Amino acid sequence: MKPELLLPVGNTESFYAAIEGGADAIYLGLRYFNARVKAQNFAPNQLQSLLKESEKKQIKVYLTLNTLIKNSELPTLLDILYLLSQTTISSIIIQDWGVYFLLKKYFQKIPIYASTQMGIHNSIGVDYVLSRKFERIILARELTLNELKEISRKAGIELELFAHGALCYSFSGMCLFSSYLGGMSANRGLCRQPCRRLYHTQNRSDFFFSLKDNQLIDLLPQILKLNISGIKIEGRMKSAEYVYNVARAYRMVLDDLTKIETAKEILKYDFGREKTSYFFGEDVKNAITKNPYIGIYIGKVDSIDEYSFSFKTLHPLKFMDRLRILPETGTDAKAIKIKEMKKNKKECPLVEAGEIITIKTDKIKVNKGDKVFLIGLANIKFKSKFTMEGKRLKLHLPEQKKKNILDKIGSRKTLSKQQLFIRINSLDWLRKLHFDNFDFLIMNLTRSDWEKLNLKSSFLRKNIHKLIVQLPKFITEDDIEFYKKLCREFQRAGIMNFILSHISQKNLIPENCKISTNENVYILNDAAIQFLKEENIKSYIYPFENDYSNLVAGKDRKGIVPLYFHPELFHSRMPVSFSHKDTPIRSYFPTGQAKTLSFKDDKNNYIKTLRDGITIVIPEIPVSLLQHKNKLFDKGFRRFLIDLSYVQPSQNTFNRLLKKFHSSTAEQPGTSFNFKVGLK
Repeated sequence: MKPELLLPVGNTESFYAAIEGGADAIYLGLRYFNARVKAQNFAPNQLQSLLKESEKKQIKVYLTLNTLIKNSELPTLLDILYLLSQTTISSIIIQDWGVYFLLKKYFQKIPIYASTQMGIHNSIGVDYVLSRKFERIILARELTLNELKEISRKAGIELELFAHGALCYSFSGMCLFSSYLGGMSANRGLCRQPCRRLYHTQNRSDFFFSLKDNQLIDLLPQILKLNISGIKIEGRMKSAEYVYNVARAYRMVLDDLTKIETAKEILKYDFGREKTSYFFGEDVKNAITKNPYIGIYIGKVDSIDEYSFSFKTLHPLKFMDRLRILPETGTDAKAIKIKEMKKNKKECPLVEAGEIITIKTDKIKVNKGDKVFLIGLANIKFKSKFTMEGKRLKLHLPEQKKKNILDKIGSRKTLSKQQLFIRINSLDWLRKLHFDNFDFLIMNLTRSDWEKLNLKSSFLRKNIHKLIVQLPKFITEDDIEFYKKLCREFQRAGIMNFILSHISQKNLIPENCKISTNENVYILNDAAIQFLKEENIKSYIYPFENDYSNLVAGKDRKGIVPLYFHPELFHSRMPVSFSHKDTPIRSYFPTGQAKTLSFKDDKNNYIKTLRDGITIVIPEIPVSLLQHKNKLFDKGFRRFLIDLSYVQPSQNTFNRLLKKFHSSTAEQPGTSFNFKVGLK
């Protein structure tokens, strides 16, 4: 059976473009809680009309509700779930476990799909969400073709795959970089695209992290042999023209595998970046682009006038084609539609490649040397309005019902005793710590360090009740057995505490062990925490990108508050090489780890390192909230974390941070991340 072809819909025009292009299904967002907040998206009355139109065309409609929810947003979330429960929506695509909890508890008739933001990348993740009654999984983009084959062979649930469109450098759901740059969280649909930015080393400036666009059309013959239910196209912020062209190209090949070359000609006009098959192909080393901008480069501005500019075009142009003008700085690009075009001072509706033309700018400032990109053609138009149909929806869940639900979520109980958790990511820290000074030690080690760890040493035997084993964020299909065996060995040695980086890793932990979750299992709201409690999770670290207002707005006080840490801004499977001329920075990290390199933007310095094949980027300056400890204690919080990962092992450093923890004083240098300025 052929997989569904799913197209992105960010507005009414792209909806009709998807249908005309041959979509089997579409996915879209309302104006709240979706990972493309900057798209136009849809109002409730438009959704009803769209659903009626889709029903006539026999098109399935999936709604993205795939962002993290703050505590103050839970009442609005309940209204939206209630609204959706009145519709014929085919499914909701989610990331937040709080959304899952509310759907399964109070809106059980709505089918649920696991967003790629959930980071499901192996068969234990697939098995876990199947057991929680999801109907489909949108897999992580970083899988190899062999990994996909193995996962699909084992899967008892529908699998969906991104086949075309933009790629994020970091694993989806694991990027904190945008949030670090001022609270605009990628996990809340507000990504500022830090991977597309220009960064600087001591020797050069480059777009080190900007990936080419995904294009798997050449691999469709192999993918179609697997247990794949959906072929998905990225691009809810793209034009209707993009949606139409990409839809008809993939429709063509899904219907006839001999048409791949013809389809690729169509895809040349998706106006995206250079293309890569990423980990599915053999070109992953070449997946970084030197040009992070979308569109077809057609020239450089030669001269300017007050309201016009001139250049030699490398591509035919006509009225109403769309251009992007990119300054030499690489920022603040401007889009224009060609409404007046002249050749040899005479107005003309069409010019050929190689001709010098003058274009009116509509008062947009253009400078000599700016680059010109073609980003859209004028020859395709689609309907821009719906015929209003469908019953009127009730927009708000009755207040008493809403109150009853919210009252049942969360608990205001506090712990009587303060607990301090320390985390390390190197064995070199073990002899620098005094175990009497803290309650638990979280060990986040590499494979080689786990293999070196001697659990028979008297030093560790004495403190084994304080040890917590942390599993990594990304476990390949081939590594599942290694970590399952590791957990069994630790249990036999007396270690009974484990901390998960993905909730599905529960399936790796032996029975009768105490399970916690780290900051990568997001709990920005009490409903997500309630879900963890019902999963028998004993403790949990609040997210690194959280803010003070959201933290205290929730009822929960039993989580672990991170007070000192280097957030992993990028967590990526994609290798990045700066240059052989770039030299390692001074030894920030313990001996035995991969060399580290520094780079910077206009404001901050960052460090790039490699651990178990994963590229990790952290800020040079740690986040330090130690000065807020007493205030948090007064608000009822009793569990705190000092994370010494990415800190050079030093007894003096440990003692200094411990002293500042107890006195609730600031550590300098340090930043506050979103704690004070707020998570948007």
